[in-house]
Amino acid sequence: MKTKTLKKNKVNVVTLGCAKNIFDSEVMMGQLKANSFDVQHESEDKDSEIVIINTCGFIDNAKEESINTILAWAKEKDKGNVSKLYVTGCLSERYKPELEKDIPEVDAFFGTRELPRLLKTLKADYKHELVGERLLTTPAHYAYFKIAEGCDRPCSFCAIPLMRGHHTSTPMEELVANAKNLVKNGTKELILIAQDLTYYGLDIYKDRKLADLLKHLSDIEGLDWIRLQYAFPSGFPMDVLQVMKERDNICNYLDMPLQHASTNMLKAMRRGITREKTTELIHNIRDIVPDIALRTTLICGYPGETEADFEEMKEWVSEMRFDRLGVFTYSHEENTHAYNFKDDVPAKVKRDRSNAIMEIQSEISLELNEDKVGKTFKVLVDRKENDVYIGRTEFDSPEVDNEVVITAPENYLRIGDFVNVEIESAEHYDLFGSIVE
Repeated sequence: MKTKTLKKNKVNVVTLGCAKNIFDSEVMMGQLKANSFDVQHESEDKDSEIVIINTCGFIDNAKEESINTILAWAKEKDKGNVSKLYVTGCLSERYKPELEKDIPEVDAFFGTRELPRLLKTLKADYKHELVGERLLTTPAHYAYFKIAEGCDRPCSFCAIPLMRGHHTSTPMEELVANAKNLVKNGTKELILIAQDLTYYGLDIYKDRKLADLLKHLSDIEGLDWIRLQYAFPSGFPMDVLQVMKERDNICNYLDMPLQHASTNMLKAMRRGITREKTTELIHNIRDIVPDIALRTTLICGYPGETEADFEEMKEWVSEMRFDRLGVFTYSHEENTHAYNFKDDVPAKVKRDRSNAIMEIQSEISLELNEDKVGKTFKVLVDRKENDVYIGRTEFDSPEVDNEVVITAPENYLRIGDFVNVEIESAEHYDLFGSIVE
């Protein structure tokens, strides 16, 4: 029974998962606003007539969070605090029949490419002229910028192709137009995302065109930073590095998930590369762009991972000294190639191995940060917390990387401005400094 008056045509969008989901939510919100809906993102006010949850279905923890969020909102619907509840995104794409059966409180489930159908359900039109326009959920000065959907890589552990489909590049002219529109509205940093940036263009131009896209984007006046996330190592297009080296507004930053260091494991994961070739690639990248910040992610506990495989990865992490590094414990996902194998590494061993890698990385991060003390960096101001400002250097992506804590008692800093900061001290994952005039 309804316990309060809900605002008609008010929609609360809840986003879970990665930056690609954030992008999708922003596109959906732009379409809803153009259809005269009052759209909020993760609003704390429980007066929305409609709630749409954009879910993640990547690994066990993400699936659990998505399900718990749906159940929590289903309870709110039972209380009368929501009139209509819809679910979209990766979990919905992957498990729609099961979800429809187990959570009947949800009015409808939609897949990752069913935005037009979702809008039609809300009696809204999909406005083709809005393609590329979105309501940013991030601060206005930076935006995630998806250049392709889906993935054609055969990685054995990954369920993304099941949820997102085949790789589909967005035409270059459309991306450039979208970027110009964002910059016109105050965006200073574009964070390029895709399941694999390096595949960009293969489907529509029959060639890897990431370097060409970067040139066109970097020519946009007013675009200060362009950042690359999610690049696959096998077949990496080295011409991208030459563009990065030549263009001042392309950040010396690359997020390249490598997943493992043992050739045995890389082969089992179907990554199409060996430890030796990976190491050579990293050295070549650093030779071409010497001050590049490399971020990677690894997996601990893949089926068949021996203690020797793990020790090899530990040794390699110490040797490579990545600027940024994260670790996942292996998640046994239905309908992936790896699901054919026994998930034979105990959960505790997975966690212990993950913690051991992160202990090594923590010390590397501290040493690299301490080397920055006394140096001055260009910093983008992201937000204010109490009496300090929080920003990032070009070597850091929001949410996942290091931050710069700026003491500025006599300075008023505008969010989204660039400032020069001299680093005065360092911790494992944060830098502390003050403004240099």
